[in-house]
Amino acid sequence: MSGRIPQSFIDDLLARTDIVDIIEARVNLKKTGKNFSGLCPFHQEKSPSFSVSPDKQFYYCFGCGAGGNAISFITEYENLPFPQAVEDLAKLAGIEVPKDNSPQRQNEHLYQAQFKILDLAAAFYQSQLKNSTSRQTAIDYLKGRGMDGKVAKQFGIGFAPAGWDNLIKSLGLTDTDQAHLERSGMLIRHEQKDSLYDRFRDRIMFPIRDMRGRVIAFGGRILGDGKPKYLNSPETDTFHKGRELYGLYEARKASRKLDKILIVEGYMDVVSLAQFDINYSVATLGTSTSLQHLERLYKIVPEIIFCFDGDKAGLKAAQRALETTMPVIKDGQQAKFLFLPEGEDPDTLVRLKGKQHFEEMINSSTPMSEYFFDSLSDNIDMQSIDGRALFSSKALPLIQKMQPSLLQQMMQDRISEITGLSIEQLNSSNHLHDNYDHSFYQEPQDNSDRAQQSNRQNKQGSRPAHSRRQNFNNNNKRSASISLINRIISLLLHNPSLISQVEAIPDLAMIEENNADILALLVDYWLKYPSASIGQMLIDWQDEPQYASKLLVISEISRLNPCPDDNYQQMFIDSWEKLKHRKSDLAYQAIKRQQSSLKSNLSAEVKQQAKAYLDEIAAQHRKKPAQ
Repeated sequence: MSGRIPQSFIDDLLARTDIVDIIEARVNLKKTGKNFSGLCPFHQEKSPSFSVSPDKQFYYCFGCGAGGNAISFITEYENLPFPQAVEDLAKLAGIEVPKDNSPQRQNEHLYQAQFKILDLAAAFYQSQLKNSTSRQTAIDYLKGRGMDGKVAKQFGIGFAPAGWDNLIKSLGLTDTDQAHLERSGMLIRHEQKDSLYDRFRDRIMFPIRDMRGRVIAFGGRILGDGKPKYLNSPETDTFHKGRELYGLYEARKASRKLDKILIVEGYMDVVSLAQFDINYSVATLGTSTSLQHLERLYKIVPEIIFCFDGDKAGLKAAQRALETTMPVIKDGQQAKFLFLPEGEDPDTLVRLKGKQHFEEMINSSTPMSEYFFDSLSDNIDMQSIDGRALFSSKALPLIQKMQPSLLQQMMQDRISEITGLSIEQLNSSNHLHDNYDHSFYQEPQDNSDRAQQSNRQNKQGSRPAHSRRQNFNNNNKRSASISLINRIISLLLHNPSLISQVEAIPDLAMIEENNADILALLVDYWLKYPSASIGQMLIDWQDEPQYASKLLVISEISRLNPCPDDNYQQMFIDSWEKLKHRKSDLAYQAIKRQQSSLKSNLSAEVKQQAKAYLDEIAAQHRKKPAQ
């Protein structure tokens, strides 16, 4: 920035500027000793912690840490880019910013020309609402919507008469003017005829302003039966609908002490609410509320209320808003949800019920956390284990996307209360699901079928089989040096139905190897509940404190890659057979130890009977084929 504007000019500008004058025009300041103090404009507070030093020409907030000089204050307070803040201060100081011919500076000149032509377009539409011979239709429509001249002036509402070239004839007098109008989205080029015509025709016009009040685009509402009902300017160099909000400039102009913002759907909702002195609503511009919208709004107010119709479309939009808000919201900020009666919108409802009733509805809107739990538990049987498992599997990933905060902790505590699992168990189970490879869930195939399928895939040019596990490997799942027990556990976790394809091994838990007891518990569980999911298993174990450490081990094992090739089914069968023979080997070793350690105080007859029994078992083991 300073490379384009000489540092010497910036220093001179700051020397000519009194920071107290700049800030006092926007913030109520009181003299406190050598300095001035007031409520910080960058965060909500009840006691003044914002200090301005005339000696140092510097401001600082002891509450949020905001600080800087006059330029940085204008940049933050007005949400302006650095060059524009310098331009504004230079105008107040009566000096001109040095110009250069760089491409960036040329673009700025182009943008300024677009802003100017858009301002002229707004003035043209407003004049047409007063002077056009066809204005009466527009006036009747606005009066029918209960709009008076005061609010029409507040929002700069105008009228685009029917016709293809009204705007061109008024503002497009030169090729340059027409180029600016086309670039700013006000004209459309007819490709076949290579001619231009007005984009907005026979519409009520709503100018869309940026944070500085400059017109950057328009929205138009059709007066007749044409389509579309509402038409927005296209995206241009000066207009990005994912960042802008209709009515935000007017809301800030109406009150510098906004404490909340109501997000509604349309222009007329914003205008009608303002008609009833509800001057804190904004509307998105044909898009869902974005992260950029929320980040901008939370810099201005601590509370955002989303307003939706109560129909299916409204509920779906509310869910999107919820998922967008959760990663953004911080402690000290609030999000609420207001659902209107089906078939109503803010425009109709405020005119039907009045300001007091509508604001009572706003004040009783549902907090985000309450709506979160209500919406996710809707149509789920929360009394059943399966239902609570399903709920927590949907809720946990959303909560974990939140910024670390008291709100996040309290919402996690609420899930713990619902499921009966500790935070540690919840995180462990969620981690297990995060590491879950759904490619393990395949219909069992024999080797010939698999080979035929592989040949077909290769002939069709589809990706090789190993690529299906690319995500698995990218998650750092370890495939090297996996113990036999852990390999079987991992395979079983990814496809519990595999246990139905092998013969049971008696007394699995008696195998003296790590995690054999866990394998035995899992086998017993899935033999008893063959259709149960991992989530259901985790919930079923919640009331057994001794299982807590096992859940952590299961989570760790789930990260392993148990199968370096495709044949998961065969890998499980082979591993199971190895385990069966290993158990037999271990039993044989135990028998040998018992043979050599028969107690000497036994009678000779008893010793002989015991030895004969052990020899018989050992002989049975020796008959089994070596693996």
